[in-house]
Amino acid sequence: MEPDVPLPHTLLSHPSYLKVFVPDYTRELLLELRDCVSSGSLGCPVRLTVGPVTLPSNFQKVLTCTSAPWPCRLLLPSPPWDRWLQVTAESLVGPLGTVTFSAVAALTACRPQSVTLRPLLQSSQNQSFNASTGPPSLSPDHQDLGRSGRVDRSPFCLTNYPVMREDTDVVSVHFQLLDRVSVRVCPNTPSMMRLRLNTGMDSGGSLTISLRANKTEMRNETVIVACVNAASPFLGFNSSLNCTTAFFQGYPLSLSAWSRRANLIIPYPETDNWYLSLQLMCPENAEDCEHAVVHVETTLYLVPCLDGCGPYGQCLLLRRHSYLYAGCSCKAGWRGWSCTDNSTAQTVAQQRAAALLLTLSNLMFLAPIAVSVQRFFLVEASVYAYTMFFSTFYHACDQPGEAVLCILNYDTLQYCDFLGSGAAIWVTILCMARLKAVLKYVLFLLGTLVIAMSLQLDRRGIWNMLGPCLFAFVIMASMWTYRCGHRRQCYPTSWQRWTFYLLPGISMASVGVAIYTSMMTSDNYYYTHSIWHVLLAGSAALLLPPPDEHTEPWTCSQKFPCHYQICKNDREELYTVT
Repeated sequence: MEPDVPLPHTLLSHPSYLKVFVPDYTRELLLELRDCVSSGSLGCPVRLTVGPVTLPSNFQKVLTCTSAPWPCRLLLPSPPWDRWLQVTAESLVGPLGTVTFSAVAALTACRPQSVTLRPLLQSSQNQSFNASTGPPSLSPDHQDLGRSGRVDRSPFCLTNYPVMREDTDVVSVHFQLLDRVSVRVCPNTPSMMRLRLNTGMDSGGSLTISLRANKTEMRNETVIVACVNAASPFLGFNSSLNCTTAFFQGYPLSLSAWSRRANLIIPYPETDNWYLSLQLMCPENAEDCEHAVVHVETTLYLVPCLDGCGPYGQCLLLRRHSYLYAGCSCKAGWRGWSCTDNSTAQTVAQQRAAALLLTLSNLMFLAPIAVSVQRFFLVEASVYAYTMFFSTFYHACDQPGEAVLCILNYDTLQYCDFLGSGAAIWVTILCMARLKAVLKYVLFLLGTLVIAMSLQLDRRGIWNMLGPCLFAFVIMASMWTYRCGHRRQCYPTSWQRWTFYLLPGISMASVGVAIYTSMMTSDNYYYTHSIWHVLLAGSAALLLPPPDEHTEPWTCSQKFPCHYQICKNDREELYTVT
């Protein structure tokens, strides 16, 4: 549809799709149906739906012309700028009727006044600056208003302040006025700033807007009204203060002599150009604002998380299907966008109790360490000691608020804790298989390397732990089956071993895996995970096999007059100097 050019059209049973381009600085869009003739009924049985049909109904405007006065019109104030607007026309006369009409789109343009820019230095290559306007000086003649769009020849309808965009980090953008620190707000025309959030990577953060009026310029009878809208700015301050454009309900802000500051936070802003418009108002007497001018300082940011989620939260980035979002993961019962809602928060005593449970429960690994040393499983004892150390300090660092202690980077402690847990299960099951020493230690090393690789790919994947467990269990079951067939009796052969060690250990391990995989939630984490620590360490102590019958204690094979002794273990052939 060309502006102000009638488009003849005939509607059949299926809908027709029209479109009209809305350029920048369009104040109004008027859609009109003329010369409507229907073959099946009186009037003009046509329904117009303006806006994308795939979006919710609040992004659409519907006009039914059956009983409307002629011509049938739809007025859209502040339509979305710089885009095609879809118009769907549907016939209401039935499958056999036809409707003929002419559609007309009339655009009313606005005369913007742009602030003249001083010479600016070119920005460095590592920053992304986008000015909200093109040339420094902009007049209505430069605007693309279509072939026959009407330009409002009245005084300027807005003052446009160019804004530069600076990308500081992922989902982190700083908007700053060019060549100035404040916006000059007048009573006659609104002041407008364009914030470019249309890169496709900006909808995952929170848009924060802070306004501060000059104290010496604000008078008791003056009020500054501001609106934040997407797609197009709100310009009708003289007629309404609801901040409503054609398809968007904006966010209102106000400044007065008693409240010179205003803040607005918009979580997950839609991908589009956003507009901040301000105007000076005198509600009681408009004459008081004739010569009034107020300068307003603006602070405009896009941040991934508000206030870094505070002491009781962690800012996380989530990428799904090329979309990047940021959000706060709250702890200790805190809630809210920035983890500031303490309605269900834990007390300091509860936080300390949770920290003590999660850390002190790792002392249960002293049992498998002692058993391993007593039975000469030194490698296994080293793995259990590693797991106990890093699990203790990881959970001490993982606590929110005051009950926190970090000896290393949080990510490093978490990785070492997960690696130690997987390696502890791996070496315990392989030790139960009673493999030859060389083969056992080779599998120890290879399994640990595979676990380390899988943790790097997906740290919280459930198969990081279940995969090594199942593979080691297959090896152990194969060795036990081979020994049963070779000895022609059940292995292990002792019923005491089954009754007092294997069955209790397997039961503890099964309960621990069930709790870890299906029962652990964020609410019961501190005690279910502590139970997991106890069950994992206790099952390892019970499932470790007894030492070989041919293993001799550490003996001294040779003595020297200088009081040095060489100690030898026949099984491991390991020499140490004591």
